[in-house]
Amino acid sequence: MVLDNLPKMQHQQPQQLVKKERRMFASSDDHAMMKQVEATHSPDGRDVELEPILRVIEETLHRAIPTDIHGVINGTHNGHVDATAAEEKAAFFGYDDVDGIPDGLAHVIHKISCEFSCKCSGGADAHASTIAILNMLSGYTWEAKVVISLGAFAVNFGEFWLVAQLFATNPLAKSVAMLKQLPNIIEHYKSLKPRFDAINNLIEVMLDVTKCIIAFKNLPYQYLQDDTPPKSTALTHIPTAAYWSIKSMVACASQLTSLLGMNYEYITATSEAWELSSLAHKVNNIHEHLKSLLLLCYQNIEEKQHDEYYLMLGRIFDAPHLDNLKIVKALFCAKDDIHPLIDGSSKTRVNVEVLRKKTVLLLISDLEISLEEVVILTQIYKDSRIQPDLQYEVVWVPVADPLMTWNDSHQHKLEQLQSMMTWHMLYHPTLLEPAVIKYIKQVWHFEKKPILVALDPQGRVASPNALHMVWIWRNNAYPFTSIKEDALWKEESWTLELLVDSIDRYIPRWITEQKYICLYGGDDLDWIRRFTKIASDIARAAGITLEMVYVGKSGTKERIRKLSATISEEKLSHTWPDPTSVWYFWTRLESMLYSKIQQGRNFENDPIMKEVMTMMSFDGSDQGWALICLGLNEMARANANLAYASLNEYGNWEGDARENGFVPALRTYLAKLHTPQHCNRLILPGISGGIPEVVVCSECGRTMEKFFMFRCCTD
Repeated sequence: MVLDNLPKMQHQQPQQLVKKERRMFASSDDHAMMKQVEATHSPDGRDVELEPILRVIEETLHRAIPTDIHGVINGTHNGHVDATAAEEKAAFFGYDDVDGIPDGLAHVIHKISCEFSCKCSGGADAHASTIAILNMLSGYTWEAKVVISLGAFAVNFGEFWLVAQLFATNPLAKSVAMLKQLPNIIEHYKSLKPRFDAINNLIEVMLDVTKCIIAFKNLPYQYLQDDTPPKSTALTHIPTAAYWSIKSMVACASQLTSLLGMNYEYITATSEAWELSSLAHKVNNIHEHLKSLLLLCYQNIEEKQHDEYYLMLGRIFDAPHLDNLKIVKALFCAKDDIHPLIDGSSKTRVNVEVLRKKTVLLLISDLEISLEEVVILTQIYKDSRIQPDLQYEVVWVPVADPLMTWNDSHQHKLEQLQSMMTWHMLYHPTLLEPAVIKYIKQVWHFEKKPILVALDPQGRVASPNALHMVWIWRNNAYPFTSIKEDALWKEESWTLELLVDSIDRYIPRWITEQKYICLYGGDDLDWIRRFTKIASDIARAAGITLEMVYVGKSGTKERIRKLSATISEEKLSHTWPDPTSVWYFWTRLESMLYSKIQQGRNFENDPIMKEVMTMMSFDGSDQGWALICLGLNEMARANANLAYASLNEYGNWEGDARENGFVPALRTYLAKLHTPQHCNRLILPGISGGIPEVVVCSECGRTMEKFFMFRCCTD
């Protein structure tokens, strides 16, 4: 893709560029002068391949400049002293793509070279010489004018230093050098160094401008036409850039010519070095402005390529396929990396072929995916490996902000997560095209929380987010389709088994033993102490066996860990010492709610959804809550105040409890205690699947008022 060859973008506001443009070109944009310059331009359509010629020119200029003048004087200098033997050999044989300079062009370069040698002597009119060169090159494009002129200058500059470099070892070079009075120049090189440094600096700037002008020529026309800003803006300034570049070559050639045969007093003058430095500053400003316009062009091209790739992704997902390979390649192989994935078991790089004709679960997240999510998913994935009928693979797709500067901390976090995962994973977030990230965010609605996009063996999207199904039913949700989700919900009712699943290994046994079970939560330790004591007292009074389990509160990991430790130490009840269990309990409840939302269910027509919202309302409040049940279906639940009050007033419903059962009697008494004066709070974490527009109170059925809450941490 062209996209891969574009430099990293730097965004600039158009207003800033307009102001900068006025500053850069105000002094140079002499209308009379530029009219004269543009009058020399009469292109005849000839086309010259410039890049190979420019590579020869650049090599010539760089090798001509000695890094150590002492090596030139004593004869130990052999070309550019920084070059290794391998580099020398590569340079000698590195022009395979240059079939010599075309005869016609070589003649033109020779003529321009003579122009530099003969007419650019001290005191000559630099502007007149520049115009003369432009007239000689009238039939060429602006970029060709600059490259040909630079080639002619490189011939003169190269010949100057070639004789100087060979002076101490080659008799012919020594004779020529003496005729040109080069020994005197080399002898006084230290005094002349400011002038040579100024020439060398100006050469580098001229090269930069030349490359920039050629870059505009090479912009892909299908994405950016000549009359489209910012390219059109740049094209209006290229004649100015060409003029000042060639004028700089004239100045450099004039400086070299003026050194030949001049006495020491003249050649040590500093005004010439200042003139060259001034030109370098001028041309560098032109280059900086053109570069900023070029970067904007690249940005526009990137955006159009991203849009093109984004539309292509949509077409691929809409089209039928025999297998999923074309789709996974479009997602992960845009960078032409043949091994974009890591095998989680062997930690080796692998090809996407390992996913062919399998159900693929794309675990999409940023680098902040929680340890709990990885731990639970690892358990589920491990269980799937021992069930031969579960033909699915998980691929972790880490998504990083394209504008984020990747650093060592991010890399360490990435490698840490990859070391924990046993499934397949993308080798690096940079392998994702920006268009793929856009598709993930806009079509699959990924924001902050992880999602699990299920693709069937043909690559079709079976579910835009199967994570809710996986949290609720684990591997029973295979093959993770909406049809399977509907079927699973039809088999469910609001039971303790659905609520707790396999989180607590003791609860299934207690159910079988017909024990009463109390789940309770919150983070008010004083209420927990009072509630567990009165619950134990009432259980003894009622003659029932009651097992209590503290299930914590969502989002407050460290605080709940400390509370669980205190509850265990004081022997108030059972706890889940592993914070992952607490996290999983509340995550499953959230998943049930969002699964129902995705199905289009609501509070009025779905009893499970009503109970889930009630539990989440309890959790969202500032007080505790309790749920007491017998068996799977017999339940009574209330917030902290009602739960404590009902047990404290056991004497008022003791008879009903002995006659009709403890839980039914408790539920009846709670209904009597309930008053319309209450305040429920339901916190719905932002997640793919959307927040319902209307949420009703699980207690009274009235519409709840919507607020927005932003939270960065949970403890």
